[in-house]
Amino acid sequence: MNAPHDGLLSALVPLPVVLPLIGAGITIAVARRTHVQRVVTVTVLSAVLVVSGILLWAADTHGTQVVEVGGWAPPLGIVLVVDRLAALMLVVSSLVSLAVLLYSIGQGRSSFDDESDGEAPLPIFHPTMLVLSAGVSTTFISGDLFHIYVGFEMLLAASFVLLTLGGTPPRVRAGITYVIVSMLSSLVFLVAIALIYAATGTVNLAQLAGRLDELPDGTRLLLQIMLLLGFCIKAAVFPMSGWLPDSYPTAPAPVTAVFAGLLTKVGVYAIIRTQTLLFPDGRLTDVLLWASLLTMLVGILGAVAQDDIKRLLSFTLVSHIGYMTFGVALGSVAGFSSAVFYVAHHITIQTTLFLVAGLIERRGGSTSLKELGGLARSAPLLGVLFFIPAMNLAGIPPFSGFLGKVGLMEAGADAGTPLAYVLIAGSVVTSLLTLYAVSRVWGRAFWRVPPVPETTVTARVRTDALGAGVVAPTAALVVVGVAISVVAGPLFGITDRAASDLVARTPYIQSVYPGGAP
Repeated sequence: MNAPHDGLLSALVPLPVVLPLIGAGITIAVARRTHVQRVVTVTVLSAVLVVSGILLWAADTHGTQVVEVGGWAPPLGIVLVVDRLAALMLVVSSLVSLAVLLYSIGQGRSSFDDESDGEAPLPIFHPTMLVLSAGVSTTFISGDLFHIYVGFEMLLAASFVLLTLGGTPPRVRAGITYVIVSMLSSLVFLVAIALIYAATGTVNLAQLAGRLDELPDGTRLLLQIMLLLGFCIKAAVFPMSGWLPDSYPTAPAPVTAVFAGLLTKVGVYAIIRTQTLLFPDGRLTDVLLWASLLTMLVGILGAVAQDDIKRLLSFTLVSHIGYMTFGVALGSVAGFSSAVFYVAHHITIQTTLFLVAGLIERRGGSTSLKELGGLARSAPLLGVLFFIPAMNLAGIPPFSGFLGKVGLMEAGADAGTPLAYVLIAGSVVTSLLTLYAVSRVWGRAFWRVPPVPETTVTARVRTDALGAGVVAPTAALVVVGVAISVVAGPLFGITDRAASDLVARTPYIQSVYPGGAP
Protein backbone atom coordinates (compact mmCIF):
# COMPACT_ATOMS: atom_id res chain seq x y z
CA MET A 1 0.00 0.00 0.00
CA ASN A 2 1.40 3.39 -0.98
CA ALA A 3 1.01 6.45 1.17
CA PRO A 4 -0.85 9.45 -0.19
CA HIS A 5 1.16 12.42 -1.37
CA ASP A 6 -0.29 14.64 1.35
CA GLY A 7 -1.18 14.31 4.99
CA LEU A 8 0.66 14.67 8.27
CA LEU A 9 3.14 11.83 7.75
CA SER A 10 4.31 12.90 4.32
CA ALA A 11 4.58 16.48 5.60
CA LEU A 12 7.42 15.27 7.83
CA VAL A 13 9.52 14.17 4.86
CA PRO A 14 11.32 17.50 4.20
CA LEU A 15 12.11 18.13 7.89
CA PRO A 16 15.41 16.17 8.07
CA VAL A 17 16.73 18.66 5.52
CA VAL A 18 14.82 21.82 6.45
CA LEU A 19 15.41 21.70 10.23
CA PRO A 20 19.24 21.50 10.03
CA LEU A 21 19.35 24.31 7.47
CA ILE A 22 17.20 26.55 9.67
CA GLY A 23 19.36 25.60 12.63
CA ALA A 24 22.51 26.42 10.67
CA GLY A 25 21.17 29.90 9.96
CA ILE A 26 20.34 30.46 13.62
CA THR A 27 23.75 29.26 14.83
CA ILE A 28 25.48 31.62 12.39
CA ALA A 29 23.35 34.52 13.67
CA VAL A 30 24.36 33.74 17.29
CA ALA A 31 27.99 32.96 16.49
CA ARG A 32 29.25 34.88 19.54
CA ARG A 33 27.11 32.81 21.93
CA THR A 34 28.54 29.31 22.02
CA HIS A 35 26.06 28.03 24.59
CA VAL A 36 23.13 29.13 22.41
CA GLN A 37 24.70 27.41 19.41
CA ARG A 38 24.97 24.20 21.41
CA VAL A 39 21.35 24.32 22.53
CA VAL A 40 20.12 24.98 19.00
CA THR A 41 22.26 22.23 17.43
CA VAL A 42 21.33 19.61 20.02
CA THR A 43 17.64 20.53 19.75
CA VAL A 44 17.67 20.37 15.96
CA LEU A 45 19.48 17.03 15.72
CA SER A 46 17.25 15.56 18.44
CA ALA A 47 14.19 16.69 16.48
CA VAL A 48 15.61 15.17 13.29
CA LEU A 49 16.13 11.87 15.12
CA VAL A 50 12.52 11.86 16.34
CA VAL A 51 11.18 12.76 12.89
CA SER A 52 13.35 10.07 11.28
CA GLY A 53 11.99 7.47 13.71
CA ILE A 54 8.42 8.45 12.83
CA LEU A 55 9.22 8.27 9.12
CA LEU A 56 10.70 4.79 9.55
CA TRP A 57 7.53 3.65 11.26
CA ALA A 58 5.40 5.32 8.58
CA ALA A 59 7.37 3.86 5.68
CA ASP A 60 7.29 0.37 7.20
CA THR A 61 3.60 0.36 8.10
CA HIS A 62 1.92 2.76 5.65
CA GLY A 63 4.18 2.63 2.63
CA THR A 64 6.62 4.98 0.95
CA GLN A 65 6.16 8.64 1.87
CA VAL A 66 6.39 11.13 -1.01
CA VAL A 67 6.41 14.94 -1.14
CA GLU A 68 6.32 17.06 -4.29
CA VAL A 69 8.30 20.15 -3.33
CA GLY A 70 6.45 23.39 -4.06
CA GLY A 71 3.51 21.43 -5.42
CA TRP A 72 5.32 20.81 -8.70
CA ALA A 73 4.61 17.31 -9.95
CA PRO A 74 7.53 15.18 -11.14
CA PRO A 75 9.49 15.14 -13.32
CA LEU A 76 9.39 18.95 -13.54
CA GLY A 77 9.53 19.43 -9.79
CA ILE A 78 11.73 18.01 -7.05
CA VAL A 79 10.27 14.95 -5.40
CA LEU A 80 11.35 13.70 -1.97
CA VAL A 81 10.89 9.98 -1.32
CA VAL A 82 11.25 8.13 1.98
CA ASP A 83 10.96 4.38 1.70
CA ARG A 84 12.20 1.84 4.25
CA LEU A 85 15.81 2.09 3.08
CA ALA A 86 15.94 5.89 3.18
CA ALA A 87 14.12 6.03 6.53
CA LEU A 88 16.49 3.55 8.16
CA MET A 89 19.49 5.50 6.92
CA LEU A 90 17.95 8.71 8.29
CA VAL A 91 17.51 7.16 11.73
CA VAL A 92 21.03 5.77 11.97
CA SER A 93 22.72 8.89 10.56
CA SER A 94 20.83 11.28 12.83
CA LEU A 95 21.57 9.09 15.84
CA VAL A 96 25.33 9.03 15.33
CA SER A 97 25.39 12.73 14.37
CA LEU A 98 23.72 13.61 17.68
CA ALA A 99 26.13 11.40 19.63
CA VAL A 100 29.16 12.97 17.92
CA LEU A 101 27.83 16.45 18.61
CA LEU A 102 27.33 15.67 22.30
CA TYR A 103 30.85 14.24 22.41
CA SER A 104 32.31 17.41 20.90
CA ILE A 105 30.40 19.56 23.39
CA GLY A 106 31.50 17.32 26.26
CA GLN A 107 35.16 17.85 25.50
CA GLY A 108 34.88 21.32 26.99
CA ARG A 109 37.87 22.58 25.08
CA SER A 110 38.90 23.20 21.50
CA SER A 111 39.23 19.76 20.02
CA PHE A 112 39.89 21.42 16.68
CA ASP A 113 43.18 23.11 17.50
CA ASP A 114 45.73 20.87 19.12
CA GLU A 115 47.65 23.85 20.43
CA SER A 116 44.68 25.37 22.25
CA ASP A 117 43.36 24.47 25.67
CA GLY A 118 40.71 27.11 26.05
CA GLU A 119 37.01 27.02 25.39
CA ALA A 120 36.23 26.03 21.79
CA PRO A 121 36.66 29.27 19.80
CA LEU A 122 35.40 28.11 16.43
CA PRO A 123 31.77 29.21 15.99
CA ILE A 124 31.66 27.69 12.50
CA PHE A 125 31.63 24.13 13.85
CA HIS A 126 27.93 23.98 14.78
CA PRO A 127 26.46 25.43 11.56
CA THR A 128 28.82 23.26 9.53
CA MET A 129 27.71 20.13 11.37
CA LEU A 130 24.10 21.05 10.66
CA VAL A 131 24.82 21.62 6.97
CA LEU A 132 26.56 18.24 6.89
CA SER A 133 23.47 16.64 8.43
CA ALA A 134 21.25 18.37 5.86
CA GLY A 135 23.48 17.13 3.03
CA VAL A 136 23.33 13.54 4.28
CA SER A 137 19.54 13.70 4.58
CA THR A 138 19.21 15.31 1.15
CA THR A 139 21.08 12.42 -0.44
CA PHE A 140 18.94 9.82 1.31
CA ILE A 141 15.52 11.27 0.42
CA SER A 142 16.18 12.70 -3.04
CA GLY A 143 14.01 11.35 -5.81
CA ASP A 144 16.18 12.52 -8.70
CA LEU A 145 19.84 12.26 -9.61
CA PHE A 146 20.58 15.97 -9.70
CA HIS A 147 19.19 16.49 -6.22
CA ILE A 148 21.43 13.66 -4.99
CA TYR A 149 24.31 15.56 -6.57
CA VAL A 150 23.28 18.67 -4.64
CA GLY A 151 23.35 16.63 -1.44
CA PHE A 152 26.86 15.42 -2.26
CA GLU A 153 28.04 18.99 -2.82
CA MET A 154 26.58 20.09 0.50
CA LEU A 155 28.55 17.26 2.09
CA LEU A 156 31.71 18.28 0.26
CA ALA A 157 31.54 21.92 1.36
CA ALA A 158 30.77 21.07 4.99
CA SER A 159 33.27 18.24 5.25
CA PHE A 160 36.12 20.35 3.88
CA VAL A 161 35.47 22.98 6.55
CA LEU A 162 35.33 20.33 9.29
CA LEU A 163 38.40 18.52 8.04
CA THR A 164 40.56 21.65 8.14
CA LEU A 165 39.31 23.12 11.43
CA GLY A 166 42.25 24.49 13.38
CA GLY A 167 44.24 25.15 10.22
CA THR A 168 47.18 22.90 11.12
CA PRO A 169 49.39 21.92 8.15
CA PRO A 170 48.53 18.17 8.31
CA ARG A 171 44.81 18.96 8.31
CA VAL A 172 45.11 21.38 5.41
CA ARG A 173 47.11 18.83 3.39
CA ALA A 174 44.55 16.12 4.17
CA GLY A 175 41.74 18.51 3.30
CA ILE A 176 43.27 19.31 -0.07
CA THR A 177 43.58 15.60 -0.88
CA TYR A 178 40.01 14.99 0.21
CA VAL A 179 38.64 17.89 -1.84
CA ILE A 180 40.52 16.88 -4.99
CA VAL A 181 39.22 13.31 -4.78
CA SER A 182 35.70 14.47 -3.92
CA MET A 183 35.65 16.95 -6.79
CA LEU A 184 36.80 14.23 -9.16
CA SER A 185 33.99 11.93 -8.09
CA SER A 186 31.51 14.81 -8.30
CA LEU A 187 32.72 15.62 -11.81
CA VAL A 188 32.25 12.02 -12.90
CA PHE A 189 28.79 12.00 -11.32
CA LEU A 190 27.82 15.30 -12.96
CA VAL A 191 28.97 14.12 -16.40
CA ALA A 192 26.95 10.93 -15.88
CA ILE A 193 23.86 13.00 -15.02
CA ALA A 194 24.33 15.10 -18.18
CA LEU A 195 24.66 11.98 -20.33
CA ILE A 196 21.63 10.36 -18.73
CA TYR A 197 19.52 13.46 -19.29
CA ALA A 198 20.69 13.69 -22.90
CA ALA A 199 19.76 10.04 -23.48
CA THR A 200 16.44 9.94 -21.61
CA GLY A 201 15.21 13.52 -21.12
CA THR A 202 14.83 13.14 -17.35
CA VAL A 203 16.78 12.71 -14.12
CA ASN A 204 13.83 11.56 -12.02
CA LEU A 205 14.71 8.14 -10.59
CA ALA A 206 11.25 6.62 -10.92
CA GLN A 207 10.96 7.76 -14.52
CA LEU A 208 14.51 6.67 -15.34
CA ALA A 209 13.70 3.14 -14.17
CA GLY A 210 11.58 2.71 -17.28
CA ARG A 211 13.37 4.89 -19.79
CA LEU A 212 16.84 3.42 -19.25
CA ASP A 213 15.46 0.00 -20.14
CA GLU A 214 14.67 1.35 -23.62
CA LEU A 215 18.24 2.44 -24.38
CA PRO A 216 20.71 0.38 -26.42
CA ASP A 217 22.75 -2.00 -24.29
CA GLY A 218 26.05 -0.22 -24.94
CA THR A 219 24.69 3.20 -23.98
CA ARG A 220 23.05 1.81 -20.87
CA LEU A 221 26.24 0.05 -19.80
CA LEU A 222 28.29 3.23 -20.22
CA LEU A 223 25.86 5.20 -18.05
CA GLN A 224 25.94 2.48 -15.42
CA ILE A 225 29.74 2.48 -15.35
CA MET A 226 29.86 6.27 -15.02
CA LEU A 227 27.48 6.33 -12.07
CA LEU A 228 29.11 3.37 -10.37
CA LEU A 229 32.58 4.89 -10.78
CA GLY A 230 31.52 8.20 -9.21
CA PHE A 231 29.85 6.48 -6.27
CA CYS A 232 32.68 3.99 -5.72
CA ILE A 233 35.15 6.87 -5.34
CA LYS A 234 32.92 8.40 -2.65
CA ALA A 235 32.44 5.02 -0.96
CA ALA A 236 36.22 4.29 -1.04
CA VAL A 237 35.86 1.05 -2.98
CA PHE A 238 39.20 -0.38 -4.17
CA PRO A 239 41.12 0.81 -6.18
CA MET A 240 39.59 4.25 -5.42
CA SER A 241 40.20 3.98 -1.68
CA GLY A 242 43.78 5.19 -1.22
CA TRP A 243 42.70 8.71 -0.30
CA LEU A 244 40.76 7.77 2.82
CA PRO A 245 43.46 6.57 5.28
CA ASP A 246 45.48 9.71 4.59
CA SER A 247 42.53 12.09 5.01
CA TYR A 248 40.55 10.97 8.05
CA PRO A 249 43.17 10.41 10.83
CA THR A 250 44.39 14.03 10.86
CA ALA A 251 40.96 15.46 11.74
CA PRO A 252 39.71 16.02 15.31
CA ALA A 253 38.12 12.97 16.93
CA PRO A 254 34.47 14.08 16.52
CA VAL A 255 35.02 14.99 12.88
CA THR A 256 36.84 11.75 12.10
CA ALA A 257 34.04 9.81 13.80
CA VAL A 258 31.22 11.39 11.82
CA PHE A 259 33.21 11.09 8.58
CA ALA A 260 33.97 7.42 9.19
CA GLY A 261 30.41 6.66 10.13
CA LEU A 262 28.54 8.53 7.44
CA LEU A 263 30.38 9.85 4.40
CA THR A 264 31.42 6.58 2.78
CA LYS A 265 27.99 5.10 3.54
CA VAL A 266 26.35 7.87 1.53
CA GLY A 267 28.26 6.51 -1.45
CA VAL A 268 27.16 2.97 -0.60
CA TYR A 269 23.55 4.15 -0.34
CA ALA A 270 23.79 5.75 -3.79
CA ILE A 271 25.18 2.49 -5.21
CA ILE A 272 22.30 0.50 -3.69
CA ARG A 273 19.66 2.94 -4.90
CA THR A 274 20.88 3.26 -8.49
CA GLN A 275 21.89 -0.36 -9.03
CA THR A 276 18.51 -1.67 -7.90
CA LEU A 277 16.24 0.97 -9.41
CA LEU A 278 18.07 1.93 -12.60
CA PHE A 279 20.27 -1.07 -13.50
CA PRO A 280 18.69 -4.24 -12.12
CA ASP A 281 20.10 -6.55 -14.80
CA GLY A 282 23.36 -7.17 -12.90
CA ARG A 283 25.68 -6.77 -15.89
CA LEU A 284 28.50 -5.53 -13.66
CA THR A 285 28.03 -8.17 -10.98
CA ASP A 286 31.40 -9.84 -11.46
CA VAL A 287 33.24 -6.53 -11.57
CA LEU A 288 31.62 -5.41 -8.33
CA LEU A 289 32.31 -8.78 -6.68
CA TRP A 290 36.02 -8.57 -7.52
CA ALA A 291 36.12 -4.97 -6.32
CA SER A 292 34.45 -6.07 -3.08
CA LEU A 293 37.00 -8.83 -2.53
CA LEU A 294 39.96 -6.55 -3.15
CA THR A 295 38.46 -3.84 -0.96
CA MET A 296 38.15 -6.30 1.90
CA LEU A 297 41.62 -7.79 1.61
CA VAL A 298 43.68 -4.72 0.71
CA GLY A 299 41.96 -2.67 3.39
CA ILE A 300 42.47 -5.18 6.19
CA LEU A 301 46.07 -5.90 5.20
CA GLY A 302 46.68 -2.17 5.45
CA ALA A 303 45.09 -2.16 8.91
CA VAL A 304 47.29 -4.99 10.14
CA ALA A 305 50.41 -3.03 9.16
CA GLN A 306 49.49 0.12 11.12
CA ASP A 307 50.90 1.29 14.47
CA ASP A 308 48.50 4.19 14.87
CA ILE A 309 44.95 3.49 16.07
CA LYS A 310 43.29 6.11 13.86
CA ARG A 311 45.04 4.89 10.72
CA LEU A 312 44.28 1.28 11.66
CA LEU A 313 40.59 2.09 12.03
CA SER A 314 40.65 4.02 8.75
CA PHE A 315 41.90 0.93 6.93
CA THR A 316 39.30 -1.27 8.62
CA LEU A 317 36.71 1.24 7.42
CA VAL A 318 37.86 0.71 3.84
CA SER A 319 37.94 -3.05 4.33
CA HIS A 320 34.38 -3.35 5.61
CA ILE A 321 32.96 -1.33 2.73
CA GLY A 322 33.71 -4.52 0.80
CA TYR A 323 31.10 -6.42 2.83
CA MET A 324 28.42 -3.93 1.84
CA THR A 325 29.25 -3.97 -1.87
CA PHE A 326 29.41 -7.78 -1.70
CA GLY A 327 25.73 -7.86 -0.75
CA VAL A 328 24.87 -5.33 -3.46
CA ALA A 329 26.73 -7.28 -6.12
CA LEU A 330 24.82 -10.48 -5.32
CA GLY A 331 21.63 -8.72 -6.46
CA SER A 332 19.29 -10.92 -4.40
CA VAL A 333 16.82 -10.01 -1.70
CA ALA A 334 19.00 -11.74 0.89
CA GLY A 335 22.10 -9.94 -0.37
CA PHE A 336 20.51 -6.48 -0.29
CA SER A 337 18.91 -7.13 3.08
CA SER A 338 22.21 -8.18 4.65
CA ALA A 339 24.02 -5.26 2.99
CA VAL A 340 21.54 -2.73 4.40
CA PHE A 341 21.74 -4.38 7.84
CA TYR A 342 25.53 -4.23 7.68
CA VAL A 343 25.47 -0.55 6.69
CA ALA A 344 23.34 0.29 9.75
CA HIS A 345 25.62 -1.81 11.97
CA HIS A 346 28.84 -0.40 10.58
CA ILE A 347 27.80 3.26 10.79
CA THR A 348 27.22 2.80 14.51
CA ILE A 349 30.27 0.67 15.32
CA GLN A 350 32.81 2.58 13.26
CA THR A 351 31.66 5.91 14.70
CA THR A 352 31.93 4.46 18.19
CA LEU A 353 35.47 3.20 17.65
CA PHE A 354 36.69 6.56 16.38
CA LEU A 355 35.15 8.28 19.40
CA VAL A 356 36.94 5.74 21.61
CA ALA A 357 40.17 6.53 19.75
CA GLY A 358 39.61 10.15 20.72
CA LEU A 359 39.24 9.08 24.36
CA ILE A 360 42.44 7.04 24.12
CA GLU A 361 44.28 10.07 22.76
CA ARG A 362 42.81 12.24 25.49
CA ARG A 363 43.79 9.79 28.24
CA GLY A 364 47.08 8.50 26.87
CA GLY A 365 48.27 11.57 24.99
CA SER A 366 48.67 9.69 21.71
CA THR A 367 47.08 7.12 19.40
CA SER A 368 50.43 5.54 18.51
CA LEU A 369 50.68 1.96 19.72
CA LYS A 370 54.39 2.53 20.29
CA GLU A 371 53.63 5.07 23.00
CA LEU A 372 50.58 3.56 24.69
CA GLY A 373 50.25 0.94 27.39
CA GLY A 374 48.60 0.13 30.69
CA LEU A 375 45.24 1.69 29.86
CA ALA A 376 43.30 -1.32 31.15
CA ARG A 377 44.67 -0.58 34.62
CA SER A 378 44.62 3.21 34.55
CA ALA A 379 41.29 3.57 32.66
CA PRO A 380 39.28 0.32 32.92
CA LEU A 381 36.08 1.96 31.65
CA LEU A 382 37.93 2.99 28.51
CA GLY A 383 38.94 -0.63 28.06
CA VAL A 384 35.29 -1.71 28.15
CA LEU A 385 34.27 1.04 25.73
CA PHE A 386 36.90 -0.17 23.26
CA PHE A 387 36.53 -3.92 23.72
CA ILE A 388 32.79 -4.24 23.00
CA PRO A 389 32.66 -2.38 19.64
CA ALA A 390 36.03 -3.88 18.64
CA MET A 391 34.64 -7.39 19.05
CA ASN A 392 31.51 -6.29 17.24
CA LEU A 393 33.56 -5.01 14.32
CA ALA A 394 35.50 -8.26 14.21
CA GLY A 395 32.26 -10.22 13.98
CA ILE A 396 32.45 -12.15 17.23
CA PRO A 397 29.11 -13.81 18.09
CA PRO A 398 26.53 -12.84 19.19
CA PHE A 399 27.18 -9.25 18.08
CA SER A 400 25.52 -7.62 15.07
CA GLY A 401 28.76 -7.74 13.09
CA PHE A 402 28.63 -11.54 13.24
CA LEU A 403 24.95 -11.60 12.27
CA GLY A 404 25.48 -9.28 9.32
CA LYS A 405 28.44 -11.25 8.02
CA VAL A 406 26.58 -14.55 8.37
CA GLY A 407 23.68 -13.06 6.42
CA LEU A 408 26.03 -11.98 3.63
CA MET A 409 27.72 -15.38 3.53
CA GLU A 410 24.36 -17.16 3.37
CA ALA A 411 23.33 -14.90 0.50
CA GLY A 412 26.60 -15.74 -1.24
CA ALA A 413 26.03 -19.46 -0.70
CA ASP A 414 22.52 -19.10 -2.13
CA ALA A 415 24.03 -17.52 -5.26
CA GLY A 416 26.17 -20.65 -5.59
CA THR A 417 28.67 -19.25 -8.11
CA PRO A 418 32.40 -19.93 -7.80
CA LEU A 419 33.10 -16.21 -7.41
CA ALA A 420 30.52 -15.95 -4.65
CA TYR A 421 32.30 -18.73 -2.74
CA VAL A 422 35.60 -16.90 -3.21
CA LEU A 423 33.96 -13.84 -1.63
CA ILE A 424 32.74 -15.96 1.27
CA ALA A 425 36.29 -17.15 1.88
CA GLY A 426 37.54 -13.58 1.59
CA SER A 427 34.93 -12.47 4.11
CA VAL A 428 36.12 -15.05 6.62
CA VAL A 429 39.78 -14.08 6.14
CA THR A 430 38.93 -10.40 6.49
CA SER A 431 36.97 -11.04 9.67
CA LEU A 432 39.86 -13.01 11.22
CA LEU A 433 42.38 -10.33 10.28
CA THR A 434 40.05 -7.68 11.71
CA LEU A 435 40.08 -9.61 14.98
CA TYR A 436 43.86 -9.73 14.83
CA ALA A 437 44.12 -5.98 14.17
CA VAL A 438 41.86 -4.92 17.03
CA SER A 439 43.52 -7.50 19.30
CA ARG A 440 46.87 -5.80 18.64
CA VAL A 441 45.37 -2.54 19.81
CA TRP A 442 43.94 -4.25 22.89
CA GLY A 443 47.18 -6.01 23.76
CA ARG A 444 49.54 -3.09 23.20
CA ALA A 445 47.46 -0.11 24.34
CA PHE A 446 45.59 -1.70 27.23
CA TRP A 447 47.46 -4.72 28.60
CA ARG A 448 51.19 -4.20 28.25
CA VAL A 449 53.30 -2.15 30.62
CA PRO A 450 53.59 1.51 29.51
CA PRO A 451 56.71 1.86 27.33
CA VAL A 452 57.68 5.21 28.95
CA PRO A 453 57.97 6.16 32.63
CA GLU A 454 54.72 7.05 34.34
CA THR A 455 55.89 10.59 35.02
CA THR A 456 56.37 11.19 31.30
CA VAL A 457 52.95 9.75 30.51
CA THR A 458 51.34 11.89 33.18
CA ALA A 459 53.00 15.00 31.82
CA ARG A 460 51.80 14.23 28.33
CA VAL A 461 48.19 13.57 29.32
CA ARG A 462 45.99 16.63 29.16
CA THR A 463 43.58 15.37 31.84
CA ASP A 464 43.50 12.47 34.27
CA ALA A 465 39.71 12.17 34.11
CA LEU A 466 38.04 11.60 30.78
CA GLY A 467 34.91 13.42 31.86
CA ALA A 468 31.28 12.36 31.70
CA GLY A 469 30.64 14.73 28.80
CA VAL A 470 32.73 12.61 26.42
CA VAL A 471 32.25 9.22 28.03
CA ALA A 472 28.44 9.33 28.09
CA PRO A 473 27.88 9.78 24.30
CA THR A 474 30.49 7.13 23.56
CA ALA A 475 28.95 4.71 26.05
CA ALA A 476 25.51 5.42 24.57
CA LEU A 477 26.75 4.40 21.12
CA VAL A 478 28.31 1.26 22.60
CA VAL A 479 24.89 0.42 24.04
CA VAL A 480 23.24 1.13 20.68
CA GLY A 481 25.71 -1.25 19.03
CA VAL A 482 24.75 -3.98 21.50
CA ALA A 483 21.07 -3.12 21.08
CA ILE A 484 21.35 -3.72 17.33
CA SER A 485 22.35 -7.28 18.19
CA VAL A 486 19.39 -7.63 20.56
CA VAL A 487 16.84 -6.34 18.04
CA ALA A 488 18.53 -7.99 15.05
CA GLY A 489 15.40 -10.02 14.30
CA PRO A 490 13.01 -7.07 13.89
CA LEU A 491 15.76 -5.07 12.16
CA PHE A 492 16.34 -7.86 9.67
CA GLY A 493 12.57 -7.88 9.15
CA ILE A 494 12.73 -4.23 8.10
CA THR A 495 15.76 -4.78 5.86
CA ASP A 496 14.12 -7.84 4.30
CA ARG A 497 11.06 -5.80 3.39
CA ALA A 498 13.24 -2.96 2.17
CA ALA A 499 15.26 -5.37 0.02
CA SER A 500 12.10 -6.90 -1.45
CA ASP A 501 10.91 -3.44 -2.49
CA LEU A 502 14.35 -2.64 -3.94
CA VAL A 503 14.40 -5.77 -6.07
CA ALA A 504 10.77 -5.37 -7.17
CA ARG A 505 11.23 -1.65 -8.04
CA THR A 506 7.44 -1.29 -8.46
CA PRO A 507 6.70 0.06 -4.94
CA TYR A 508 9.12 2.95 -5.43
CA ILE A 509 7.93 3.79 -8.95
CA GLN A 510 4.23 3.64 -8.05
CA SER A 511 4.72 5.80 -4.97
CA VAL A 512 6.06 8.59 -7.19
CA TYR A 513 3.80 7.87 -10.18
CA PRO A 514 0.63 6.14 -8.93
CA GLY A 515 -0.67 5.93 -12.49
CA GLY A 516 2.61 4.67 -13.92
CA ALA A 517 5.72 6.59 -14.97
CA PRO A 518 5.33 8.51 -18.25
